[in-house]
Amino acid sequence: MARSNNSILQGPLFLNIVTYTIPIILTSILQLLFNAADLVIVGRFCGSVSVAAVGATGSITNLIVNLFIGLSVGAGVAVARAYGSKDDVMVHRTVHTAIPTAIVGGIVLTFVGVLFSEEFLRMMDTPENVLALSSVYMKIYFGGITFSMIYNFCSSILRAVGDTKSPLLFLSIAGVVNVVLNVFFVTVFNMNVAGVALATTISQGVSAVLVVIALMRRTDASKLVLSKIRFYKRQLLLIIQIGLPAGIQGSLFSISNVIIQSSINSFGDIFMSGNAAAGNIEGFVYVCLNAFYQTTVNFVGQNSGARQYKRVSKIVWMCAVSVTVVGAVTGFLAYFFGEQLLSIYITDSPEAIKYGLVRLAYVSLPYFLCGLMEVSTGALRGMGSSLIPMVISILGVCGVRITWIYTIFRMEQFHTPECLYFSYVVSWTFTLILQFVAFVFVYRKHVREFGSVPENN
Repeated sequence: MARSNNSILQGPLFLNIVTYTIPIILTSILQLLFNAADLVIVGRFCGSVSVAAVGATGSITNLIVNLFIGLSVGAGVAVARAYGSKDDVMVHRTVHTAIPTAIVGGIVLTFVGVLFSEEFLRMMDTPENVLALSSVYMKIYFGGITFSMIYNFCSSILRAVGDTKSPLLFLSIAGVVNVVLNVFFVTVFNMNVAGVALATTISQGVSAVLVVIALMRRTDASKLVLSKIRFYKRQLLLIIQIGLPAGIQGSLFSISNVIIQSSINSFGDIFMSGNAAAGNIEGFVYVCLNAFYQTTVNFVGQNSGARQYKRVSKIVWMCAVSVTVVGAVTGFLAYFFGEQLLSIYITDSPEAIKYGLVRLAYVSLPYFLCGLMEVSTGALRGMGSSLIPMVISILGVCGVRITWIYTIFRMEQFHTPECLYFSYVVSWTFTLILQFVAFVFVYRKHVREFGSVPENN
């Protein structure tokens, strides 16, 4: 099959990294705007309790979904490495295994989310005045989660072969659909959080259809042929081998965030509202950082597949410097304009805005540390090593945060929002140090075992 000129394997690295990463950032921002639109519209038309209701679902939803989203990472890495080594059969079979994996994952998530959403929320001590709305939002969201799974798997494949612009276009279209339906369902039908959940589900369906069509229209080994969809055993095992540790890592991150959310819930619904709004603002910073993770995964994946290890080293350091600069700038802007940004979400509670500013100060400003942690994780995963970052994350993120909450935060003098949020900084710092040390070890091991070939310039 035809293979276009691949800027991931050749050409000036910095320029290629920038042009590859920018569409991912824009795509991720649009995806985040789905939830942002939910919060802004319910905040404007339904009040701060509805904002808290939507915000309360985030950590538990991520906990349930991340295990399967990790498999999409596995599919992307498998495709990137095969694409870099020009193994077209491997690319074809991985693509056609990934799609049914996404569908099965979506069905399982729908079953779990619809049946047990209220029980999960109660386990997190969600206040009674928020619980009913949160439960409705979660059930509708999980009812259409298969669309989200298909989009994530397919877009991961597109990025793995160098196409970051198509997912941006599709999310742009779906984003417009989401915002229009949000306003329509909430203001015309007075559906509250149910309306924004339904709008999100429909828009995700639109993006899923578009990304599948894009794969069907490709002319290289990643072309999707619906009649050839099936589970190929070797490719499925590889997706699981790489993706399951990534999914477990994401879920463990979410477990620590669920525990933190439970601690946040103990401060009451006004604090929850401020925290939810601030967390959504921080999300825009995070997706800028996470874009470099995705860039690192796919650039390292293709170049390690082609055994261009000198180029791999350059990629990691360029992404590390870039994510530090981007994280420092965007984190500062989020904090500096925090009051104005929080006012977009919250219109009826100055106290909630004050609480949101506390979170922005302790989490947003040092967010570049999280970005460095993401890049080091992406470097390891791109080289096919997924178990090591999972183990390090268990110790560095989940272990540190959970220990912090059940020891230091439990002390009366430290039972404050500031102390709770500081656990993020401690966990990021500890984890990124371990991840970078692990990358150096794995990198040197690969060079010794597989050798290196000259760069394709």
